[in-house]
Amino acid sequence: MIKLDILSDPICPWCYIGKAQLDRALEAAPDHPFAMEWHPFQLNPDMPAEGMDRRAYLEAKFGGKSGAIEVYSRIAEHATAAGLEINFEGITRTPNTLNAHRLIHWAGLEGRQTATVSTLFKAYFVEGKDIGDLPTLIGIAENVGMDAAMVDRLFASDADAEDIRARDAHARARGVTGVPTFILANSHVLPGAQPPETWANVIEEISEQMKAAE
Repeated sequence: MIKLDILSDPICPWCYIGKAQLDRALEAAPDHPFAMEWHPFQLNPDMPAEGMDRRAYLEAKFGGKSGAIEVYSRIAEHATAAGLEINFEGITRTPNTLNAHRLIHWAGLEGRQTATVSTLFKAYFVEGKDIGDLPTLIGIAENVGMDAAMVDRLFASDADAEDIRARDAHARARGVTGVPTFILANSHVLPGAQPPETWANVIEEISEQMKAAE
């Protein structure tokens, strides 16, 4: 297997799109060589713990209402092309994602990481849920088969919070400035939401190299 490390944030629309496009390529190549692991990268590491009003956040980030509309119109076009619908009107808050990343980390210990990432994306982009809200995150954990009571106890502590911050900082120190970022075999970097055709070519190339090495 070839390690595929994915740096992502569950409130990043390009990460949502990038995962959908990767999924499409993997469905077409069920014998793909990838062993995937998701890693934390917060788009807004300085976001208040309680999050903030989404409209205010977007307008501040993109220089006003017109700038936000322009950016998100382009995102909507790419989402539609990837077969996704984003419920922009349903998203009322931009959360701090530290606790969502903690949940993704714990899910990885149980082999439920990709399912958790998928559920977080759906909760935020389709259902408009606040994925900074602990009861919401505990419900997501339960939905993917994790022990809700154990996750509740973990959230009541500071378990792995500093580790998540340190991993985020490490990614930035290595030069990661945006997500999604895909790292193949700890050596080849594919930044951004890659189209399925790119992934198909990567899978084919790796498969040929593996066959030649047999």
